Amino acid sequence: MPAPIVRLALPSPLRRLFDYRAPLGVPYTALQPGVRLRVPFGRREVIGVLVQRVEHSEVPEDKLKSAVELLDAQPPLPESLFRLCQWTAQYYQHSLGDTFTWALPTLLRQGEPAEVRQERFWHVAEGVRPDDPRLARAPRQREVLRTLAQHPHGVPHALLGKLQLNKNSLDLLLEKGLLRLEVRRHRPAERHGDWLAQAELPLNDEQRNAVEAVRAGFGGFNAYLLAGVTGSGKTEVYLQLIHQVLMAGKQALVLIPEINLGPQTLERFTRRFNARIALLHSSVNDRERLDAWLAARDGEADIVIGTRSALFTPLKNPGLIIVDEEHDASYKQQEGLRYHARDLAVVRARQEEVPILLGSATPSLESLHNAHAGRYALLRLSRRAGNAKPPRFLRLDVKSLPLDAGISRPLQQAIAETLAAGQQVLVFLNRRGFAPTLLCHDCGWISQCPRCDARMTLHQRHREVRCHHCGHVERQPSNCPQCGQVDLRPVGAGTERAEERLAILFPDYPVLRIDRDSTARKDAMQRMFATIQHGEPCLLVGTQMLAKGHHFPRVTLVAILDADSGLFSADFRASERMAQLIMQVAGRAGRAEEAGRVIIQTHLADHPLLVQLTEQGYFAFAEQALSERRAAGLPPFSHLALLRAEAHKPGQAEGFLDQACSEAEQLLGTLNLSGTELLGPVPAPMERRAGRYRAQLLVQANNRAPLHRLLGPWLTVLEQLPGARAVRWSLDVDPIDLY
Repeated sequence: MPAPIVRLALPSPLRRLFDYRAPLGVPYTALQPGVRLRVPFGRREVIGVLVQRVEHSEVPEDKLKSAVELLDAQPPLPESLFRLCQWTAQYYQHSLGDTFTWALPTLLRQGEPAEVRQERFWHVAEGVRPDDPRLARAPRQREVLRTLAQHPHGVPHALLGKLQLNKNSLDLLLEKGLLRLEVRRHRPAERHGDWLAQAELPLNDEQRNAVEAVRAGFGGFNAYLLAGVTGSGKTEVYLQLIHQVLMAGKQALVLIPEINLGPQTLERFTRRFNARIALLHSSVNDRERLDAWLAARDGEADIVIGTRSALFTPLKNPGLIIVDEEHDASYKQQEGLRYHARDLAVVRARQEEVPILLGSATPSLESLHNAHAGRYALLRLSRRAGNAKPPRFLRLDVKSLPLDAGISRPLQQAIAETLAAGQQVLVFLNRRGFAPTLLCHDCGWISQCPRCDARMTLHQRHREVRCHHCGHVERQPSNCPQCGQVDLRPVGAGTERAEERLAILFPDYPVLRIDRDSTARKDAMQRMFATIQHGEPCLLVGTQMLAKGHHFPRVTLVAILDADSGLFSADFRASERMAQLIMQVAGRAGRAEEAGRVIIQTHLADHPLLVQLTEQGYFAFAEQALSERRAAGLPPFSHLALLRAEAHKPGQAEGFLDQACSEAEQLLGTLNLSGTELLGPVPAPMERRAGRYRAQLLVQANNRAPLHRLLGPWLTVLEQLPGARAVRWSLDVDPIDLY
């Protein structure tokens, strides 16, 4: 009897499944959906996930290959996550095999067992003495035996190198029966009797109402939007809800937008709870990630904290999902599987029938629209926790004022007063490097990236000019490449330049620069935060890394050096992002007893958006922006899909998109889909990037259903187009930027 046929999802961009014969000798009952099999694929072997067993295959019998081996006795992914992956692949029009690749830890993709790590321990065999006569002529082996004899409980295999124990000598001793090797399974920590390691803080009325509202929804799917001003105590709401979840014997999943928030969040949770906490993000090594993933799956981790990829972590007893800073663009994956972790978290909560809480001081317009439509329950925290007062805003008009590295004289005076009062200052500038570009004063040459339509940023500390779009790096030129003159001047200010100037202006105070360059080294961020938390007067200079969720109790002045860049943009979401960024940065000021101030330097002090934001607050801006979006028919009142293409030759990407547009127009007629528009194709806002010419075609629909009815058959046609192999193309469903 021939082996059964299995249909697998393989790690490939092809949006199809692949048929194989099951490995010989594998019982039919072992072939469950979700198990992994190693299979031949071209000239290599890959790990596939079984999707279904079938009776017949369209592949001819003589060409149907056999799988090499079955890797799992039970599917690593529980059924709920298996279904989530299928939903994700279908919604985002992505290969199912690639979707499983994003969902599984690296070691499982490579074929490692989906089992908790087992550790090997080396022991001296019973009755063996270090001066055993069989080792009379083997001094190295005798020395190894003597070392091991000093460790009666055995030496873990991982520590052999530290004890300078030679593996060859150990193997020889094992062959002679002088050693024994013990394999111990990792034992999970026991659940603690009392969950609280630290007393809970008293809640104000708004916080208490929020906790009670979410707790009333335990046991089923409910979505809540916790819209609380910065410093209103959203984290305390999270902590008290998680306590309720733990007492019910369930697990909590907490998503955070950035890696740098991980250690700070972990510290708050470990201080509060006697719980087993797993931290998952891209800085965790593969083995630690798999261990945490398995602990969560087996119910041995009580709380899982992680960035967007942690969304796919299995939970044995899910009780609550929390998405902190839900507005953050970091939740959108921008390459490969272009999913939005916040939106998928809501889908997962619905599938697993657990409540989900989305929290932000500046909620996205999509989430506010869902709250207005009744899909989410809106919970408001309108005042800061404790005695903290909201910061005061000052729009500082810098027209005609001289700027010293981007810093005006009135701002310098405000900084000096704050430092003299023993307080801390945060200076925000969302441009890293020394200066945005380098200019020749004689001929007007500008440091342009040779591979992008972008200028190279000067990083003076490393004497380099770098492209922040493609990563191209050159040495800082000493004279102009065009005219040979030496008068090359940095134009504009970045965080390096602001840091250098502030150190000169305020030599008695430390200046800490926090951006992607200064925090690249491991633990650099933690060391700087430790300095800040000491409370001594200092200056913090940084990019949006400083804007997200950090608690700096001694910061009483926030200075935003340039608020104008987001006021004029081709992207309809630019004003929303700018408003969120300003309010998030402003929220770092005055979070404790001392009042906070926010000074915004601008050449457009009377701009309606800035006036409304600083005088009426974020929610007034959001309501105005939503009404404008409704009038213009823009998301969230319409739905988008963006087809991007790029090629080495000019016009090639647009040629492919012209064909794609024609095919879409035919399908719209055939399927009788109304309310759907095709916009483009047009060159991308940055047409050339990393040496490729880029173009895009936007599909806009009044309703989600007709859009998705178009996308499936359209992509099937696109994959067959002659020009599809000559360009690199991708589809982004619900894009958050049109860049």
